[in-house]
Amino acid sequence: MFAPTYVYAELVHRKGRTVLTALGLGVGVGLVIAVGALSAGLDDAQQQVLKPLTGVGSDMSVTRPLRLDANGKSVLVTPGPGSTLTPAERDKLTSENGGTRFGLRNLGAVGTKFHQDSLVSTSSLSFPEAESKTVSALAGVTAVAPTLKLNSISVSGTVQADSAGAGGGGGFRGGGGGGGSGGPRDINFDSKSVAGVDQSQPALAQVTPGQISKGKWFTSGNSNEAILDIAYAQQKSLGVGDSVVVKSTNFKVIGLSKTPLGGDTTDVFIKLAKLQSLSGRTGRVNGLNVRAKSADAVPGVQAEITRAFPGASISTSKDLADRVGGSLKDAKSLTSKLGTALIVIALIASILIASLLTLSSVAKRTRELGTLKAIGWRQSRIVAQLTGETLVQGLLGGVMGVVIGVGAALAIDAVGPTLQASVAAPATGGGPFGGSGGPFGQGAVSAGSETIALGAPLSISLILLAVALAVLGGLIAGAVGALRASRLRPADALRNID
Repeated sequence: MFAPTYVYAELVHRKGRTVLTALGLGVGVGLVIAVGALSAGLDDAQQQVLKPLTGVGSDMSVTRPLRLDANGKSVLVTPGPGSTLTPAERDKLTSENGGTRFGLRNLGAVGTKFHQDSLVSTSSLSFPEAESKTVSALAGVTAVAPTLKLNSISVSGTVQADSAGAGGGGGFRGGGGGGGSGGPRDINFDSKSVAGVDQSQPALAQVTPGQISKGKWFTSGNSNEAILDIAYAQQKSLGVGDSVVVKSTNFKVIGLSKTPLGGDTTDVFIKLAKLQSLSGRTGRVNGLNVRAKSADAVPGVQAEITRAFPGASISTSKDLADRVGGSLKDAKSLTSKLGTALIVIALIASILIASLLTLSSVAKRTRELGTLKAIGWRQSRIVAQLTGETLVQGLLGGVMGVVIGVGAALAIDAVGPTLQASVAAPATGGGPFGGSGGPFGQGAVSAGSETIALGAPLSISLILLAVALAVLGGLIAGAVGALRASRLRPADALRNID
């Protein structure tokens, strides 16, 4: 056992060495706290970008995206077995979209007004809604929300003299321009994306209650309710209480939603069952939003879904996080790489400084230590004495480090630096029916940038860790000093004058 009064006397007697040792350890500890708090602040900033979109780490979106092959046939984007559509899937695709061709011939007498509405697929193949139950039964899955996203295409105009008669050939393809030779010259064309929302899973829906900036989310009553993306509403001069038309059906606008950075840029949200009924897709969806039990469970769930759905494309919230760029990403990358290196270097340097100062102290106390051995102090007691001194120095260093680290964190909070988080829209996949789709920013996304205020939040665990590192540094320095003292022989030590 070491003598506390002796430890106190030595630390007071050698104030300079005590302060330098504690300060050396304190600088390392302060850097640990400052960098740790800054790293936590960058994590919070990234979460601020991602939180409106997903469960942050545990969400996935499942689609079966399509593209046109060299022969103009629809095939699944995901390569491998099952990428080619079966005859039944091809027939279903054609049936659901009606060939995406709008006939602009034989529309009636000259001057007759015409209007055609169609709901056609985005670049994803539909599948039975019952598949959501299959996915929800997988180990690691906590919730599944089916979704249906379509393009609403409206063509209207007045029959012109050169298009009133019979004839073949004239037509208008969804997503294109005017009709062919002999077709109407003056037509109105309107296209908007429409998503069906599963009310039973509001947190996983295409639009969540948290995204509503004005008005309210869906009620359990009226089925003809709509929520508009605020950008689309401004473009069309629509607001809460107005009406929007989908497949010749009026929907009352009950809310406006703000699409978060990187989110799905759907224009109109209506109830899933209603969209299925209007589009002739009862019991069918083209996407699943899946929540896993934890981020660690995502790879396993992803593998299970891939086996269950040949040709399925699975996007995770990590995919979105990887697409967040700007100064936020640069700062986070710099902190994770350079910050860790600085912490390690600072801790090693502070421990080396403490060890050297302890060795110097032992060298100057050879007569004292030799005298203690001569009067009967055992080697273990001398080692305990030196260790006790460095332990106290480590605690003092921890206190200094806490003051330095907390001061640095508070300074960051006071300055309030800002970072830019940006998400760029991915290259479109060239789907056969226009548009691209997928939640969590994997399809048509809200590209742009957002300014995020950077903070440096402190936690008790971080402070305790830093103090523990300071104490550990003190113990290491004490061990080095004790090793030096253990080699002293009383006779040799007494020949030296302190």
